[in-house]
Amino acid sequence: MAPPVAVSPLIKTARWSALLLGVLYGKQRFDYLRPIAEEEKRVEEVEKKLREEQERIYKQLSEGDKITIFCNIFSIFVSLIFC
Repeated sequence: MAPPVAVSPLIKTARWSALLLGVLYGKQRFDYLRPIAEEEKRVEEVEKKLREEQERIYKQLSEGDKITIFCNIFSIFVSLIFC
């Protein structure tokens, strides 16, 4: 096997510079996208709670307990107003 060829210092510098710039860009992009992802996660959690509450109400509607249904609907509206 032939001995390795010496790489030019200019090429080495260009490679390390590209690596460093890539790392810096990745950090910047991650910091930009993190709050957006956190907000989306928070919205999904709220929507999940509402969806579960609706499913519970539909189940109660099918069972026919009207007083409990009214209390649950009222509590949902209060939580939406004050949250």
